Amino acid sequence: MAKTLDGAQLSELLKEMARSDSVELKLTVPDSDIRSAVSSLDLDPLEAKIRQITFYDTPDLDLNAAGVVVRSRGIQGGAGDTAVKLRPLPLGLAKGKGLKEMGIEVDAMPGGFVCSGTIKNVTTAAAVRKVVLGKAKIGSIFSKRQKAFFGDHAPDGLTLKDLSVLGPITILKLKFSPKALKTPMVAELWMYPNGSRILELSTKATPAGALQVAAETRVFLAERGVDLTAAQQTKTKTALNYFASQLRTPAEEAAPAAETTVTESIDSQEAAEESAGE
Repeated sequence: MAKTLDGAQLSELLKEMARSDSVELKLTVPDSDIRSAVSSLDLDPLEAKIRQITFYDTPDLDLNAAGVVVRSRGIQGGAGDTAVKLRPLPLGLAKGKGLKEMGIEVDAMPGGFVCSGTIKNVTTAAAVRKVVLGKAKIGSIFSKRQKAFFGDHAPDGLTLKDLSVLGPITILKLKFSPKALKTPMVAELWMYPNGSRILELSTKATPAGALQVAAETRVFLAERGVDLTAAQQTKTKTALNYFASQLRTPAEEAAPAAETTVTESIDSQEAAEESAGE
């Protein structure tokens, strides 16, 4: 069951929101409840757009352990983008000093939250596909600023050339605007190669209006029978674990699990059972 934030956590959340550009409120729906949620929210899957997200890390997920996420995204229609994300974002790291392009966002979900800093770059779906197919180098779709940001926070000695392609994973994204809410919402269905699925419902708000939007959204979802107490799932970590396991040998897979990593501790907040990627 998802936990609610205690007083200390709420105080920390307010501090994080004060330095952020935006707040994204998230809730994941268990696979067993996806069909009923789609029906109660009156979502039409035919209106969804297809996206493919690919992550880049080592087979041992060394970037993930350091709190660094590198990903690309191909979007139906030909658009694409890339992102290098640092999560959690250290309190001393802010905009300015060469980081004007960095977007700071707080991801909040039942029982947890995390502040991240992200530098994005625009590319094309075709360029991303070339990298995924091994026809172009990973670094070809990332900007100089992204590469510098990566170099500043990746483990010593690890470069983009050392990373493996993890993915892609296919996602259906649907934007909808409930009449009962002032803010639009987004439904993302992540479909993993092993047949499992994660449905995430989200909405964005300004730091000043986030608590009000959260309260209104919570009431809206509860009235439509969406379980607000279900254990939260981690989309990115689930994808990383799956694709990384495909790269490791059976002997490596049988090895004892490593100690809890930085990002896993973040996931414990982000997922409320334990974190959220882009």
